[in-house]
Amino acid sequence: MKFNLFHKLNKPDYLLVGSIVPLSLFGLLMVYNSSVAMAIRDFGNQYYYLQEQTKWLILGFVIFLTFSFIDYRVWKKLSFPIMLGTIVLLCIVLLPGIGIKALGAKRWINLGFFVLQPAEFAKLSLIMYLSAWLTGVKKQKLFPFLLIIGVFVGLIMLEPDLGTAMIITLTSLAMFFYSGAVLQQFLFILPLFGAGATLLAVFSPYRLKRLLTFFNPESDPLGASYHIRQAIIALGSGGLFGLGLGQSRQKYEYLPEANTDSIFAIIGEELGFIGCVILIFVYLFMLWRGFRIARRIEDPFGRNLALGITTWIGIQTLINISAMVALIPLTGVPLPFISYGGSSLVIMLTSCGILINISRFVRK
Repeated sequence: MKFNLFHKLNKPDYLLVGSIVPLSLFGLLMVYNSSVAMAIRDFGNQYYYLQEQTKWLILGFVIFLTFSFIDYRVWKKLSFPIMLGTIVLLCIVLLPGIGIKALGAKRWINLGFFVLQPAEFAKLSLIMYLSAWLTGVKKQKLFPFLLIIGVFVGLIMLEPDLGTAMIITLTSLAMFFYSGAVLQQFLFILPLFGAGATLLAVFSPYRLKRLLTFFNPESDPLGASYHIRQAIIALGSGGLFGLGLGQSRQKYEYLPEANTDSIFAIIGEELGFIGCVILIFVYLFMLWRGFRIARRIEDPFGRNLALGITTWIGIQTLINISAMVALIPLTGVPLPFISYGGSSLVIMLTSCGILINISRFVRK
């Protein structure tokens, strides 16, 4: 199939763009609202996290715009080397003296001008590779699929990063299902992954404590259950309409990770139940547009890629919000487009740029 790197085709999905851009700008506002106390404590500058996130948002928008014009079919040929490069990065981050260790995990590589989190890049690179691989095979091969996922999940769990491993696993399973896998294959896969997740929880004291406090939130209120209790307090304090923008009390060092994984709780405290419902509606609208693109694109690779990116955004959003409202145990998963973090924001906007480009090829 012939294609041009840059092309002039149909108009992009402006409704999708109209949900991505405001959501990212809203995230910038909430990063500032939630990080004032931490920024003053750690840097003596209340705008520190706002300034850093603004840099990454500008970079993300530039890449988003650029990728929206690059023919998405080029990623089919590049998917294998990109995947290999990602595996190398996941190995490098584990090397002593190179990977940055924080909060008991090695997840970052300091490049001087940028701190890279390879696990975030792994989400997109694996989606690219699976989109190409599942397009090329005539029959879904279970064991090669499990081997591919096993390499990524294994390296990410060595960091360790259970949240990202869950997102990658669930997104990959969804893509395998979309590609036409038979029910018998899933009857084999689901218990396998369920048993693996259980073993990871049982044999890790930290994860086991989180799991036990999920079933009994009243236990260890100043220890393992402290985080979720503070998140629930924040959401409960917001009531129906919230305390108002900038009026959160939990951000003053009561709620851990207020500007990253727990930012949804701050949104609920400041904007209330109504604000949370509107935010969830925006996410649902974005997912609808993404799945609509996948349904209308005729190219199998483009369909798989659109399905993978959209499913990834949906799963990550669901996990983050579910953890904050105590529907599942806490996991270190950022809220897409909103949580503080350069790697997450840039990779997410890069993925959406690819999705916008796919929308240029849909049948009208």
